[in-house]
Amino acid sequence: MWTTGAEQVEQAVAECVGVLGEVAGRDWTGVRAGRLEWSCRETAVHIAEDLIAYAGQLAGRERDGYSPFELSLEEGSDNAGALRVIASMGALLAAAVRTAPREVRAFHPYPFRSANREGFAAMGVAEVLLHTHDIAEGLGITYEPDPALCGFVLTRIFPHVQPGPTPWRTLLWATGRGELPGRTPVTEWRWSNNLVLDSERLTLQGVTPAAATDLSTVGDGGFAWLDGGPAEGTRVGAGLVYKQYEDGVHRPEWGMYVLVRREDGRALGAMGFHGVPDEAGRVEVGYDLVEAARGHGYATEALRALSSWALARPEALVVVANVEPGNLPSQHVLARAGFTRVAEDPEHLTYELGVSGDR
Repeated sequence: MWTTGAEQVEQAVAECVGVLGEVAGRDWTGVRAGRLEWSCRETAVHIAEDLIAYAGQLAGRERDGYSPFELSLEEGSDNAGALRVIASMGALLAAAVRTAPREVRAFHPYPFRSANREGFAAMGVAEVLLHTHDIAEGLGITYEPDPALCGFVLTRIFPHVQPGPTPWRTLLWATGRGELPGRTPVTEWRWSNNLVLDSERLTLQGVTPAAATDLSTVGDGGFAWLDGGPAEGTRVGAGLVYKQYEDGVHRPEWGMYVLVRREDGRALGAMGFHGVPDEAGRVEVGYDLVEAARGHGYATEALRALSSWALARPEALVVVANVEPGNLPSQHVLARAGFTRVAEDPEHLTYELGVSGDR
């Protein structure tokens, strides 16, 4: 069953407060938190700061920057008090995630300057898991979160990280806190929220590995579909996205996008790339719509937006589409989007759209 992440925020915070509550009577101020430069006390306050910051961004619908406020504990608050604040701030983030409409996005810099409710939930869970680990390491106590929480984080904001032997070990490696056999140690890292592209009537919303897994079976991927969708082509494409993720070759901005209609938030279909551009700068695109959305120009509009985005990237020189000779509607979409037919064989017609002029 699809989740927006509120329950995961609550679980992560409960585990954090439970583990650290056992050692709240110890000195946290004079002890460094794992590999961080902060003390355990400073790190605990940072967890609370992140939780309320994400809640504020999402609840306030902040679009252009961070909401200008800071959190501080009352003078004289002990470690147990800090944990109470973490619990309260976690409850506020969970509430913000639960009440935010599906289409709301708010500012966060990494890497495309916005995140949706699931993204903020995943970032909040990541902060709790990782910094609880840092504090526990500093204090010399054992902490290992529920693997499902780690999987929730990895499949939403670490789409570029190949799954490893266990979700927790993979998350620690991906954030420079551990090692994995056969992988180079990580020294710099950032998570990645999904990319969203805008057109006149649509938003093209990047599909995370979590959504791809759900869409590839019988789920809705967290979207409200028109006409009982998604179509079979979307489910097949989602399966390919998840296979790329498992193989460690998924690059989210060169993956799949669900087409969502602005006027009612309904998902109409999907469009995306078969992979990253090749050495010659060629990248292939594919798409489909639910039947009720066809004939209204949505595919043409989305293809123009996605192709324009791709050809503005230095690694892409040509967008390619292959269609069956009998698929006249798809051929008309390509022609209206500016593509030119360049080749044909008994099974496919090949269309291309290239970079115009110098970049």
